[in-house]
Amino acid sequence: MNRLGRITLVVGLLAVVLMAFRVSWNALSDVARAIGADSTAALLYPIVVDGLMALALVATLVLTGPDRTFALRVLATYTIASLLLNYVHGLIPALHTASIQWGRLADWAPANWALVLLATSLPVGSIYFGSDLVAKVLHHNPESADSAEAACAESGRRQADEQAARSTSDQAESAPEHPAESTAVKVAEAPVTRPTVADGSVPAPRPPRSAAATTGAAPRRATGRVPATAKSTADRARARTDAEVLDEARRLTADWSDDLLSAERLRSALRIGQNRARALRDQLRAERTRQAEPLDGPDEATSQRQRELDTAPVGTA
Repeated sequence: MNRLGRITLVVGLLAVVLMAFRVSWNALSDVARAIGADSTAALLYPIVVDGLMALALVATLVLTGPDRTFALRVLATYTIASLLLNYVHGLIPALHTASIQWGRLADWAPANWALVLLATSLPVGSIYFGSDLVAKVLHHNPESADSAEAACAESGRRQADEQAARSTSDQAESAPEHPAESTAVKVAEAPVTRPTVADGSVPAPRPPRSAAATTGAAPRRATGRVPATAKSTADRARARTDAEVLDEARRLTADWSDDLLSAERLRSALRIGQNRARALRDQLRAERTRQAEPLDGPDEATSQRQRELDTAPVGTA
């Protein structure tokens, strides 16, 4: 809204308030004369009631927080009191005559006592509440109120950011568990190819390590029965018998030289433990030694016999 529109709105509001004040003036003045006020007091009585309502309205627009709530309560209380006295003035025609100096506000005695108490207590309440509202308005500091509201808003935003960061960190901590688990399962489910006899002497490459071993994360503990497809390669290797491992080692090392026949190479190629690989290496070397003895024995005996014949005198043979 532009400046002209604001000025028009304020002028219209003042006009409505002044007209309403003039209408309520007559009723409140007659009520004041009915409870014993003189002409001067009856003339000023509407200002005590409706004037405090205007003051409370201004304080409501200026104050903030609990002070604004207090100003709203004062405004509501005096508005209800003024409405009630105007209603009583309309019910009793005798209050409309100018000659009345004192009269009853209701035919029923308790109601009359309550209305008289209300009408006589409004001036005293105007002194108390009006002074309190003026003191609150004078001591009101808009900068401190704005800073307090800003601090509250900042603390609320900070708490919201902390909660969002905490939830994000929790999700980040829990999210990598699923890919690691799925990667480990995929690696475990990959088929294990048995080493075969190769033409060259290059050993079979080692399988890639799992994602958990690469990142250094500790493997998750199994919470239930592990399926057969998820068992490790070492478990499947231990399930083979010694005879099967020996036959497989014989086929694998058929073209290996004695220098290449080591426990580490057997362990890597056959996927077996270190102790088992050492025992298998010793057994294979022993077999090669036994196979080489019959071949070396006759040659040595033949050469020895030939040397004896060469050194023997002629005619001895």
